[in-house]
Amino acid sequence: MFKKLAAILLAFFAAAVFAASVDVNKASQAELEGLKGIGPGISTKILEERKKGPFKDWQDMIDRVKGVGEGNAAKFSTEGMTVNGTSYKGAAAAPAKPAATPAATAPTATTAPAATPAKPTMQPTTPTTAPAMAPAAAAAATAAPAAAAASKPMTAAEKKAAAKKEADEAKAVKAKKAEDERKAKAAKTEEERKAQAAKKAAEAEKAKAAKAERDAKPAAAKASEPAKK
Repeated sequence: MFKKLAAILLAFFAAAVFAASVDVNKASQAELEGLKGIGPGISTKILEERKKGPFKDWQDMIDRVKGVGEGNAAKFSTEGMTVNGTSYKGAAAAPAKPAATPAATAPTATTAPAATPAKPTMQPTTPTTAPAMAPAAAAAATAAPAAAAASKPMTAAEKKAAAKKEADEAKAVKAKKAEDERKAKAAKTEEERKAQAAKKAAEAEKAKAAKAERDAKPAAAKASEPAKK
């Protein structure tokens, strides 16, 4: 009974912890944008940097992807992002509670022999329950910080950084659009200038040919006159 309960709890907490995990080195653009806080701008930058080489760890991603600072990294991690299966500064910080859980189950191990002194067969069963419950308790303790971090609101500094990042991205898009328009206008002006120059050259060539033709007529007429003696 206790073993089945422990197995169910362990499966539940493992699913809660790993179901939403999205590894940045394996995820598609759609999977990245499925995480709260990641739009087309950040997902595109992540994929472009990933083409140059996989991210070694969280710090490597922060250094290489513009706009992803420590605040956003923590937020993305709480949404389920991992780098090589590791959460941002969350994997090592936690389980202080597992020690308390075995203590809670310890009375069960000591109570069973006291309640049934004439049944020693119960003693092997009861001690095995505590170790079986320990993994479930450890999983619960690991999942608790992630749930707390997910419900934690953004600080003023994080909000300011996110707003600045969005403004910078919008500014960059606007500047690129203006630059493209300027280049297109310059190219059109150059084409018009070349066309005008070609037209003038053709007109000059035509005028030159007409003049040569006019000059040639008197000479031909003079040559055809009979010589006077």
